[in-house]
Amino acid sequence: MSAYIIGRITVTSPEDYQAYASQTVALAERFGGRFLVKGGSQDVLEGNCPERHVIIEFPSREAALEWYNSDAYRRILPIALSSSERDIVVVDGI
Repeated sequence: MSAYIIGRITVTSPEDYQAYASQTVALAERFGGRFLVKGGSQDVLEGNCPERHVIIEFPSREAALEWYNSDAYRRILPIALSSSERDIVVVDGI
């Protein structure tokens, strides 16, 4: 069953964040991940939303967690943590 990493992100340092974001697509692909949403224009229909949303589809929850916990991702994660405020979850698909 597919699983999705979903991120709600407010970028606080765009230049630094770009150094992180520029590496995520190729890294996710190594674990079978495919970006469905990466930033992009949005219209807020209800509530308060951060400026950026990310959705990455993985073939399984295990693959998503392997990506998130991989040494390669852990090397770039500090860039994201220091240049944004984030809520990140993994959600099983249907």
